[in-house]
Amino acid sequence: MKARVILKGLALMLSLALFGYLFQTSDLGNSINETWIDARVRGHGINGTLLFLLMGGLFTAIGLPRQIIAFLGGYAFGVGLGTLLGALAALLGGMLSFFYARFLGQGLLRARLGERAGRFDRFIHDHPFSMTVLIRLLPVGSNLLTNLAAGISSIRPTYFFAGTLLGYLPQSLVFALVGSGVLIAPALKLALAIGLFLVSGALGAYLYRHFRHGQSLDAKIDAALEETDIAQP
Repeated sequence: MKARVILKGLALMLSLALFGYLFQTSDLGNSINETWIDARVRGHGINGTLLFLLMGGLFTAIGLPRQIIAFLGGYAFGVGLGTLLGALAALLGGMLSFFYARFLGQGLLRARLGERAGRFDRFIHDHPFSMTVLIRLLPVGSNLLTNLAAGISSIRPTYFFAGTLLGYLPQSLVFALVGSGVLIAPALKLALAIGLFLVSGALGAYLYRHFRHGQSLDAKIDAALEETDIAQP
């Protein structure tokens, strides 16, 4: 991975850590607590959980970062449940984008994303589930554009959604850890989260290079991962 890819991910993580500090210590943070997480989610049982999933799904469906939802999931529910609910909320958002593209927006999107959808089709053709997991592990690329391109591709929804959920879990864990109130020294917690992020990104990059066999998901992703145009053996 190029340095700019790593720095982009770390910058997001550090900004969320700062947001978490403000979230708990400043007047702005108290206002946010009262108006959404504390007032409507935390301590509200199944209704709060369903509201979190609904709002998180809508949030990610329009292209806002799924990592923020995982962060808020960690804050509201703790690391374990926050990781799962953050990933499920992002999955719901992905489903909304996917089905919009497949059933409502094909005419518009094929003109804009047809080439990208074709590359996506070729990339996942032989192993749709495992290649979707691989795509989700990568710390680069647009989550929304991937969902839309998949929607106008030939991939079966079950493969795409199952692979998406599994691939979302590592980064969801990272950002839920940053957002949680787990009793670990803040510096140690942040260092652990950064370490997990780097491991997840490195695994995704390694698998991408190893299994793509000359196929390209996106030229920008290839460039970010320092790929060449020469087919791999």
